Amino acid sequence: MSGASRSGVETTDGGRLRLWRHGADDAGPERSLVVVCGAFLPAAVYAPFAAGLLRELPEGWAVHVYDRRGKGSSSPIPPAYSMDTEIADVAAVLRATGARHLLGHSLGGSVTLNAVQAFAGQDRADRRFHDPALVPVRTAVYDPAINLDGSMDTAWVADFAALVDEGKLGRALDLADRRFGSTPTLSRAPSWMVAGVLALSLRTPLARVARSVFPAGAAELKAALGEEARASDFAALPTDTLFMTGERSADYFQATTRALAAAVPGSRLEIAPKGVHGSIPAVRHDVVSGLAAWFAAEPRPGA
Repeated sequence: MSGASRSGVETTDGGRLRLWRHGADDAGPERSLVVVCGAFLPAAVYAPFAAGLLRELPEGWAVHVYDRRGKGSSSPIPPAYSMDTEIADVAAVLRATGARHLLGHSLGGSVTLNAVQAFAGQDRADRRFHDPALVPVRTAVYDPAINLDGSMDTAWVADFAALVDEGKLGRALDLADRRFGSTPTLSRAPSWMVAGVLALSLRTPLARVARSVFPAGAAELKAALGEEARASDFAALPTDTLFMTGERSADYFQATTRALAAAVPGSRLEIAPKGVHGSIPAVRHDVVSGLAAWFAAEPRPGA
């Protein structure tokens, strides 16, 4: 197994995505996996997770992680950015890597599910993205961020964007945290205290990397949460799909994951013991081992 290497992927609108490959240089398509990162998170945050996943997978696998728009060395969010931008970018990365497996975390889970639907030519009238060759052999999402049946009031996204524009990043993080309920302990604290703690956390080396992605944050949230969806919209996913959530993930993520799994015939639901929303970048063992077992398994007949 080799170390990580980086390359660039050209996008259909003239942009460029930074791509990191972890694992075997000569991994074939059936042993290659693309990770779609969550909101605000650059690919560098997922490097420990990629390494942990490779330790659990059989020899000869590669894990590809790319910086989505507005992160790392990838192009900024374009003026006409939408979920279609994300789908086109997933397609570009899959073509560049040849990978036959796809994993999405949080908002990346929303991108992943919409992309697989689009590649299969489902529920998109223009069928611009229809390409059965891109439909993964196996797909997994962990705590997907989707606005199912109006389960989330997205009016707060405008306030979030305004706080980011004003440079009040601690307060912006507090607002997002409270809406998603991703940090139970902080969510019970007074707003001024949470904003202070999160603002101080932005001074750490890793958070300084994350600070640069805030301008893209509001656009991402609008694209993923702005339109209401129904769990049944994803009922015809044409691939083996694993829906995973953490035992200790926020109620919103648990409810969304369970509803999606219940709506997709033949899919699998897994609850990661003691898992939280950040268990993927934190490399929690139960989450990593469960995902590795899913991707390494042989596809079901007819899937």
